[in-house]
Amino acid sequence: MNVLAIGCHPDDMEINCAGTLAKCAKRGDKVVVCHVANGNMGHEVLMPDELRKIRIGEAKRAGELAGIEVITCDIGDLLVNGGDMDQRNKIIDVIRYADPDLIITHAPTDYMCDHVAVSRLVFDASFAATVPHYGTGKAAKVVPLYYMDNLAGHGFNPTEYVDITDTFDLKLEMLECHESQLKWMRDHDNIDFADFVRTCAKYRGLQCGVQYAEAFTQAFVYPKVQPRRLLP
Repeated sequence: MNVLAIGCHPDDMEINCAGTLAKCAKRGDKVVVCHVANGNMGHEVLMPDELRKIRIGEAKRAGELAGIEVITCDIGDLLVNGGDMDQRNKIIDVIRYADPDLIITHAPTDYMCDHVAVSRLVFDASFAATVPHYGTGKAAKVVPLYYMDNLAGHGFNPTEYVDITDTFDLKLEMLECHESQLKWMRDHDNIDFADFVRTCAKYRGLQCGVQYAEAFTQAFVYPKVQPRRLLP
């Protein structure tokens, strides 16, 4: 099975669904992660051009740990626009390249504008990519769309959980590849990266009776819903 996870910034997938993606890779799935934004604004000292290169490299190293291919649309932070046709076309190209059997992205209720914009872009592109005469390349399949947990779980009502107890340590290793963000998250968001992720995973695990879990819900729209479980 082909799994495509489209997140906003480098590290968003590690925070919210890396345990699940690692399980997908372990069961033999081809997993592609696409970062729409390049993360160039996530630092108080490093300038955007320098940080962009660092963060793209950090994301690729994180993916390598789990056997995941990592690509980027390379859009600047705070410039992601859910109604931008050029950006939507980039996502369409990514979907057609990855040929996914399922797509994971941000929920439309997530905490900041870039994340919300990515959710809109992916929702729109996931349909447009299936239209044969739109754009270039072979049309993609109609596939289920999953929303991953909001940051800290605010306003998110899961309908599916994935037990990531066996991949949680790998999830942390992947997260720790994003060294440039450790101080930024402390200074800007007042959180310890690893502790934050552990707490969220334990909370979702408590809800479903395991040590660590990640939470998801589907986009319950026709014709994306299928009568079988696709998440590991």
